[in-house]
Amino acid sequence: MTSTDANAAERGKTLLPIARAAISVALGRTLEVAEDAVWLQEMGACFVTLTQGGQLRGCIGTLEARRTLLADVKSNAVAAALQDTRFSALTVTELDQTDIEVSLLSAMQPMRFDTEAQALAQLQPGIDGVVLEFGRYRSTFLPQVWEQLPSAPEFIAHLKYKAGLPPDFWAEGMRLQRYTVRKWKETEGS
Repeated sequence: MTSTDANAAERGKTLLPIARAAISVALGRTLEVAEDAVWLQEMGACFVTLTQGGQLRGCIGTLEARRTLLADVKSNAVAAALQDTRFSALTVTELDQTDIEVSLLSAMQPMRFDTEAQALAQLQPGIDGVVLEFGRYRSTFLPQVWEQLPSAPEFIAHLKYKAGLPPDFWAEGMRLQRYTVRKWKETEGS
């Protein structure tokens, strides 16, 4: 393991308990964890994903760094547990059966293309997270979504649908940005 890998593993060992503690406190349980690492005060953007038995139970995040990583993880963890409109609010009895994943996002990289085929050819399955924008329509998929949608055409079709557009929609003015993540999940022993 390189020092970079060790550093990344240590970050996971810090971020995951912070996310769990934030949810615990929001549900009325006291759980204290260390929040004193200097790097937690750097600007950061993350997503917090909750699963139960391998099934999605909540996922909320920030696409661009606008606050400290500490504040972002805590806020997104609570929002994933209590405010993801696709699910009822997490209960304190569910918390022990809930696995937490924290994905730390890189900066966004705008993609340049003239056609959908050119855009699809640039995507790196399993690596790229993608933000799709067209007018008021916007959606994103983390790189982890490639596990369920492994082909670029299928991935983008579902991303359009998530944004509220028809899966076969394409028009001038479509914008795509990509990003990568470093992720840590409780069940992986991180």
